[in-house]
Amino acid sequence: MDLIVFAVPFFILLIVVELAYGVSTGRNTYRLNDAVSSLFMGVLSQARRFVTLGIGGYIYYLVTEYFALSLMDSSHWWTWMLAFVLYDFCYYWLHRLGHERTILWASHVAHHQSEEYNLSTALRQTSTGFLFSWLFYVPMFALGIPAEVVVTVGSLNLIYQFWVHTEHIPKLGKYEWFFITPSNHRVHHAQNDIYMDRNYGGVFILWDRLFGTFQEELKEQPVIFGIRGPLRSFNPVQAITHVYVDMAKDSWRAQRWQDKLKVWVARTGWQPADVAEKYPRNKNDLSTFEKYDPTVPGRVSWYGFFQLVAVVLLLGWMESAQPDYWGGVAAWASLLATTMTTAFWLEAKGADAVMFWEKLRLVFLGLLVLVTALNGAAIAWVGVFYVGLNVIFLRSLATPFNRAAASVPG
Repeated sequence: MDLIVFAVPFFILLIVVELAYGVSTGRNTYRLNDAVSSLFMGVLSQARRFVTLGIGGYIYYLVTEYFALSLMDSSHWWTWMLAFVLYDFCYYWLHRLGHERTILWASHVAHHQSEEYNLSTALRQTSTGFLFSWLFYVPMFALGIPAEVVVTVGSLNLIYQFWVHTEHIPKLGKYEWFFITPSNHRVHHAQNDIYMDRNYGGVFILWDRLFGTFQEELKEQPVIFGIRGPLRSFNPVQAITHVYVDMAKDSWRAQRWQDKLKVWVARTGWQPADVAEKYPRNKNDLSTFEKYDPTVPGRVSWYGFFQLVAVVLLLGWMESAQPDYWGGVAAWASLLATTMTTAFWLEAKGADAVMFWEKLRLVFLGLLVLVTALNGAAIAWVGVFYVGLNVIFLRSLATPFNRAAASVPG
């Protein structure tokens, strides 16, 4: 059973609780633009399954049917215990190679782009993990662990990981020796040299201690969150694709055929020598590091929050209504267009350009509402109401936004 859907309301509640606690204690770890960006990524990640047809499930079926040991009995407690531990072991190697090999980092990088660390960061997930992540769990099916057990323990593993994304919980004594905690996971999200590529476990820190990838959080080394190759954007498409784009460019520009191929399987950060000389990648200087935080008017921030609520509600409708494939594609496209245009506002790039994209989005949404209405679906009235609210919002944004954008350097 996939428990993530049932956990989402509790995730939202805990985000609100953490925000309230941070504000009340003077240690607020949230920025609206960063949190909205992270939650947009989470929404797109959950909606991805409505448009992609993954090969992993079919491979699991073939392994179970023709290559697996005898199927274990899901009514036995030891089947569940073995599956829970083995899933985390497989996750450790997926996670570790996700940092050590560029083709896997291209997918996982989305989770590390936030320069804040809070519970919304936990929901900042990739939309391209389905490409390769399934490979790492094949051994579980080969051993005869039932699919429903694998799915359930996988959900529990992800749910456990949610609570460790916070700055408010200190070290937890002896618990730190065995399990992933907020302290040792803060290390994992750091871009400090001493903390880079450490603490990969999902539930158990034992794997890191066993395989030499453990690093304790140090008082004398405050964590700086984010990635060394700065994204400096809230655009979800750029967030999802930028490492893939970098790899494609490096492969195209490299002179040697060996380098063109090696780019795709090399250790993270590697570039062919000739490419690195002409097109070096900029890395953060942590001694002068500043978070990406464009200044926008308050009403733009509220517009961003409004769109966050809208896309969460649309995702909720998709989960409950289970539209057909093309209905799912249309809803996913609506989510993508909305998150992209909202990101443009939050980046303060200029109202004229953003308005162009907003008008295209509203025309697209208007056509979807019309088609939905012609099909007699009641949700069409919700679409009419939403498009109307967008028009009201947008009429009030352009002038103050242009003034704020003019003050943004570069």
